[in-house]
Amino acid sequence: MKKKTNDALSCRLGKVGGQAVLEGVMMKSGEDTCLAVRGEDGSITTRKTKFVSLRKKYKICNIPLIRGVINFVEMMRLSMSTLSASAEMLGIDETEPETKFEKWLTDKLGDKLMSVIMGIAMVLAVFLSVGLFVFLPTKASEGLTFLTGIEHVAFRSVIEGVLKIGIFVAYIALVGLMPDIKRTFQYHGAEHKSVACYEAGLELTPENAAKCTRFHPRCGTSFIIVMLVISIVISMFIPGRGSILRSLFKILLLPLSVGIGYEFIMFAGKHDNFIVRALSAPGLWMQRITTKEPDESQLEIAITALKGAIPAEFPEAEVNKPEADEKAEETAKTAGNAADAENEAL
Repeated sequence: MKKKTNDALSCRLGKVGGQAVLEGVMMKSGEDTCLAVRGEDGSITTRKTKFVSLRKKYKICNIPLIRGVINFVEMMRLSMSTLSASAEMLGIDETEPETKFEKWLTDKLGDKLMSVIMGIAMVLAVFLSVGLFVFLPTKASEGLTFLTGIEHVAFRSVIEGVLKIGIFVAYIALVGLMPDIKRTFQYHGAEHKSVACYEAGLELTPENAAKCTRFHPRCGTSFIIVMLVISIVISMFIPGRGSILRSLFKILLLPLSVGIGYEFIMFAGKHDNFIVRALSAPGLWMQRITTKEPDESQLEIAITALKGAIPAEFPEAEVNKPEADEKAEETAKTAGNAADAENEAL
């Protein structure tokens, strides 16, 4: 009986993951995603959608290392669209009047406006990330090499890696001081606790989830830390002394870091031994900044999203159906009403 229970619990490992958003949580399991947001009036608004990965459509996208890159790009897209949806569900877009420039953009771009804004934001984010985490550390290590006279590639790689991690930690710590971001970090903690509660086989209640850990090895924070550490090792094999040349090589090899990092994170999420715990420790330490202890109302949101993302296990979960399902249900209801009317006429 014990073995059966352990097997049942092991099937839950890695089955569901999520993301904290504005006043809510998004959970994803397979193709099912569910976004739950807490409104200003205290009500919970939910939105359920389907997300079919390229990994399911094309076998080549499921090859180790390649699947990590595919997953990274897809999760970035899903993350941006989810953040946009949470803002829409909160009515943030309607809180301030449009400026003349915003009206002009709306007239010219229409429904494509949000996609264009998100695209520009992603491009700016990429340039900022490359500047902060590639060119700046490389240039700084070049300066330290000149000052110390140490020309060894390993020395430069370690310096660059330490600077990257330092910049990342400092940035997250400073951003976390903002009240809105702090609340998002609480929802991040609620997401982790509800997933831990589910994976432990406990009944999904805020009380049970509150007792679970808010640190999880499959977290995106851990993934970034793992990528930064892997980049240190990869940098040791990059030739060239010039900062521009080394930076270009790092950008070209970034997919390799992403692929290796993904494989480790997925492995760590399903195994618990000394080596995995030791390698996962830096990412879990970082989660002390990116996750905060949630209250029961935030745990309720995370649990609602989790149940909505696994309809096969929680059919009783009440979530808003996808638009296609709503139309189908409305059509069926209309047909049923017509049939009832015909029967009454007869």
